[in-house]
Parts: sequence; C-alpha cells; structure tokens
Amino acid sequence: MNIIIFGPPGAGKGTQAKFLVDKLNCFQVSTGDMLREEIKKDTEIGKKIIKNMNDGKFVEDEIVNKLLENVIFDVDKSNKLIFDGYPRTINQAKNLKILLEKSNQKIEYIFFLNVNKDSILKRIEKRKILEKRSDDDADTILKRYDTYMEITKPVLDYYSKNNNFHEVDGSMEIKDISQKIEEILGV
Repeated sequence: MNIIIFGPPGAGKGTQAKFLVDKLNCFQVSTGDMLREEIKKDTEIGKKIIKNMNDGKFVEDEIVNKLLENVIFDVDKSNKLIFDGYPRTINQAKNLKILLEKSNQKIEYIFFLNVNKDSILKRIEKRKILEKRSDDDADTILKRYDTYMEITKPVLDYYSKNNNFHEVDGSMEIKDISQKIEEILGV
C-alpha cells in the first residue's frame, strides 16, 4: 500500500511516517531526508538545496523528482511506500502520478496533517533541541510555513476531491494522530 502524508513543516509527517513504516512494514520516502543527504555529501545539488532552504524556498521540482524516481522504480519497495512531505506542488503531484502509473502502482491513502502556525513553532523549538537540525531556525520555519501554505493550497485542493483523502488534526498529541490514522487504515 502506498500512502502520502503531507502538511506544513513541523506538522509531524516524519513521525507518523516512521510509525506507519513499522506498523505496515513499508519504506519511508522523505524528500527532506534525501535532500539533507545531498547536503551532507556536499554535492552541487546539496549547495543549491542549502541556498533554497536558507531563503525559505522550496527546492526545485526537477531535483526532487529525480531523487524520487530511483525510489519508486525500486521493485523491492513497490506498493510499500510512505511519502513523507511529498508532493508539495501540483507539478510534483502530477509527476508522482505519472511515475506510479509507469511502475504499476497507485496511492491508496492521502493524509493531510493540518496544523496552525503557533503549534508548528512550539514543535520546531523542541525538534531543534532534540534533533539538532540546521533547517529549524524559527524565522526560516515561518517563511517555509507561509510558502508551504501558499504553494501547497493547490495540492490540497487537488487531492481533497479524492475518496482516499483524509484531513487529520495535526495539533493533537502524537499518539492520538497515530490512532486516528490507524482507524482510517483499519489496522
């Protein structure tokens, strides 16, 4: 089963994706992790990514799409993917659909973790301390949140018409969000 979990930065997508990976024996596809790996390797792509993140912008679709293609066409991961924070744009959503169709796969569930800005800031401050993530600066996160809400609104509209779309209150406690997702999945 392939699942999309999306929501603003700090909404808990990664936490819920990890929970589902363990519960369903699937693979987490975190574009954030893939991008951080490029930064860690200090590649040209990584340098471009850092500039975008520091400016509070999203990384270009072509970079993200190329990184994703390798994962989707991995036969060992077929129909076992949890997309964590992807897609963020209509172009990415359409690209994902094309890649999945080419690999004879589909998305079975889409979860939107809806969280307000104040809750995000509180979570980011905690995450910054616990995970020591360089992209967790409050000003940067606020820019990314606003950009996310502006750019992702069309993606939300695109998916919300589907029967497999589920909006979940992302401001609930982690265990309550997990329980709600479990109920929807019937696991």
